[in-house]
Amino acid sequence: MTAARSIQHLVSLRDVSDTDLGRVLDLSSDLKRVSAAPSLTGRCAGMLFFRGSLRTRTSFEAAVHQLGGQSINLNAASDFWELEARPGTVMDGKAPEHIKDAAAVLSRYVDVLAIRPARAGGSWQEARRDTSIRAWAEHAQVPVINMESALWHPLQALADLMTLRESLGKLDGKQLSFVWTHSPTSASPSAVHSLILAALRQGMNVRIAHPTGFDLDEEVMSLAADLAASKGRRLETTQDRSQAAEGAHVVYARSWSSIADYDNPTLSASHRARTTEWTVDEALLARGEDARLMHAMPVRRNLEVPDKVLDGERSLLYEQAENRLHSQKALLLSLLG
Repeated sequence: MTAARSIQHLVSLRDVSDTDLGRVLDLSSDLKRVSAAPSLTGRCAGMLFFRGSLRTRTSFEAAVHQLGGQSINLNAASDFWELEARPGTVMDGKAPEHIKDAAAVLSRYVDVLAIRPARAGGSWQEARRDTSIRAWAEHAQVPVINMESALWHPLQALADLMTLRESLGKLDGKQLSFVWTHSPTSASPSAVHSLILAALRQGMNVRIAHPTGFDLDEEVMSLAADLAASKGRRLETTQDRSQAAEGAHVVYARSWSSIADYDNPTLSASHRARTTEWTVDEALLARGEDARLMHAMPVRRNLEVPDKVLDGERSLLYEQAENRLHSQKALLLSLLG
C-alpha cells in the first residue's frame, strides 16, 4: 500500500491526473480494509485554520497520527495573526506578515501544509480567485493541501468519490443528482463544485436542482459542460427537485449560498426565506433508482433532511464522514510517499 509522489499541491482535484486520482481512490479502499504501516514516522504536517472545522480538522489530524506522523495545529483566531496574500502590496494595513514569508518559514519546519483559508469578503468574482490558498501553493516549498476555499473542497470530493464507489461499484453511467436544500446558514458551493467535476471525470451523469438565484459558478459549470461532452455524459440543471431525483442512484443534499448575493447577508436571507419547501424527504428519494442519500455535513436535521431519511438505510452520511479519514491517508502517502 504505497504510492509514488506525483502530486505537488492539492488546491483542487484539477491538480490531479485521472491516473493519480484513480490510484489515490484505490489506495483509500485498501487502507480502509487493512491498517497502514506507520510510514510517515518522522514526518510532520502543519495545519492552519482561518475558519472553524470539525470533520476536516479531526479526520486530517487522525490520518497523520495513524500513519505514524505528527501534526501541528494552528488556529488563526488564537495562535497567529492575519496574513497578507496580495503580491507587491505596501503592507500598511492590519496584516503584519505576508504569506510569502510565512510559507517560506513553515516549509522549513513541516513536510506538508494543510490550510483552510479565511472567507474572502467583497464580490464573488474576487473571492473565487482563491488568492490566499494559491499564494500558499506558490510560495511553499512543501506540498500544500486546500482544506476548503471559496471555490474548491478537494478533500470532501475525494471522500465522496470513495463513498460513491463503495455504494455503487462502477460509476460510469450512474446518475448523481444534487438537490439544493433550505438552511438559514448556507454553505459555500465549494464541495458541490468539486464533486460535479470529479463525478463527471468518473463517467457519471449529473443533474443539479436549485431555486432561482442559486446558480453555481459560471466558469465551473462551463468546465463541467466541457467534461460532460468529452465523456459523452449528461449535465443537466433544473429548478424542479423532483425532476432532478428521477432515476437517480444518489441524491446529494446540500445548501449553498447564492453567488449573486455573496457578502450581502440581508439579501441572501431574504432569498432563502422563499425556499422553505426545498428539502430532501422520503418521497423525493423514492423517485430515484434505489437512491442513496449523501450530504457533506453539518446538516440541519428536519429542515434540510428529515431524521427518518438521515437515519435510514439509504443514508451514506456517516460513511462519507468516515471516508475523509481513509482518503486523506491515501493522499498523504501520495504526497509524501
